Amino acid sequence: MYTPIRIGTRESQLAVWQATQVREMLERKGIPAVLVPIKSEGDIDLKTPLYEMGVQGVFTRTLDIALLNNTIDIAVHSMKDVPTQLPRGVAQAAVLKRGPVHDLLVYKGDAEFLHNRDSVAQIATSSIRRKAQWLHRYPHHQIHNLRGNVNTRLRKLAEEEWQAAIFAQAGLERIQLRPEKSIVLDWMLPAPAQGAIVVASRENDEEALQICEALNDPDTALCTKVERDFLRTLLGGCSTPISALAEVEDGDLYFSGQLLSLDGRHKVEVEKILPLEKADGIGRIAAQEVLSRGGQSIADEIRAAGVKE
Repeated sequence: MYTPIRIGTRESQLAVWQATQVREMLERKGIPAVLVPIKSEGDIDLKTPLYEMGVQGVFTRTLDIALLNNTIDIAVHSMKDVPTQLPRGVAQAAVLKRGPVHDLLVYKGDAEFLHNRDSVAQIATSSIRRKAQWLHRYPHHQIHNLRGNVNTRLRKLAEEEWQAAIFAQAGLERIQLRPEKSIVLDWMLPAPAQGAIVVASRENDEEALQICEALNDPDTALCTKVERDFLRTLLGGCSTPISALAEVEDGDLYFSGQLLSLDGRHKVEVEKILPLEKADGIGRIAAQEVLSRGGQSIADEIRAAGVKE
């Protein structure tokens, strides 16, 4: 009989939902597990934009510490929040089958502002990536900072005089909070690893690694690795206007990536299609192509602006 696996999770509704999925998957395999809620710095400070907090893995660091201190056995994260360089002693144990990857626009009133590109709409998001892509498409719109968990952001949208706010589709749908007035932004390329859930463990905990291996989805693991390689080669952090999406279809990997300037005016894109057996290094190759085609100057401007990686 196994000793219950201690699953570390943030306290937000979405984080608990994700950790519960892992617990239920383990229990279906006959492995008992319990949730251990832990408050993160990203949940405590809801005013400072993420890119100004000056810390890599703002939503994951507290769980990493609990893991290394042996307070928990595994930690469950939204993979897009996890730094591309894991802390020493922490290992990726499993990537679950991916959910919806796209962003979602939640709006009030009508959505006429989407069709009139000369309008001045008030749009809320704390994401540099979403802001840059939105301004590239709608340069006359004004962007407002929106922080907090999903419930907090929905409430703030209702209270403020904004037309709309941008959310991850997976986040709203997983906890059944997607409003009727919402649109999937299929033109907006998602953050690397968006919609994916990752399980981390101590790299020397062979029992936890072996147990979690059964939860791993190979296609999702490959696609998110390619996307995160692209991110890491360009700038390295999640608080940057970098987007990437890799998908497996009929034995091939389809990859799209882009880097935008902070104001959304300049964009360098790349697309690749290749067989799965040749896909492992494509994220780095695609990033180097972006840098060579004008992306280097954009990356230099982002660093000069002081955006944290």
